[in-house]
Amino acid sequence: MSVRRALVRPLLTGGLLLTLLVAGCGVRPSGVISGRPAQSGASQGIRLYLLWRGQVAVVVRPDKVNQAPSPEVSLALLLAGPQEDERQQGFTSEVPAGLRAVRSAPPTGAVPGSPAAVAGGADGLTVTVTGPVRQLSTDAADQIICTVADAAAQAGQAEYFVPVTIVGSDGARPAVPCSIR
Repeated sequence: MSVRRALVRPLLTGGLLLTLLVAGCGVRPSGVISGRPAQSGASQGIRLYLLWRGQVAVVVRPDKVNQAPSPEVSLALLLAGPQEDERQQGFTSEVPAGLRAVRSAPPTGAVPGSPAAVAGGADGLTVTVTGPVRQLSTDAADQIICTVADAAAQAGQAEYFVPVTIVGSDGARPAVPCSIR
């Protein structure tokens, strides 16, 4: 029996030591990795594209009417900027303050029931705003394009990846689809 104990004890100790060494092999400590804030409120609602940590991200605002928002409504909310609770969560916008949708009689091919700020046609959607658009940052343009395209898709007026042209006082940006998936 004493020979058996003499053999078992070193084997168990060695096995435990080997297990500890292998379990820690290749694991390096890192800092805390955090994701974006969790969505709060209703899962369905008006989806706006804001910036979070330098990347375009979707924010869902509850919709009291519970129907698909028009591209006009979504655009107006985006142009108004992040709400206080969104700012506290770190959301920002690169859409210039003071940029507004142009509202006039709907042109031929306009999205039904909408002013001229968002018009639909064979080539996609056209968003018309006050102010220059060629100097918009890529993120600001993506915020506008994705917000309008998403709202039009929710309302059944266009496909999600429809090309969107942004027109302003200095001309138009080329038509591109939302690049956010």
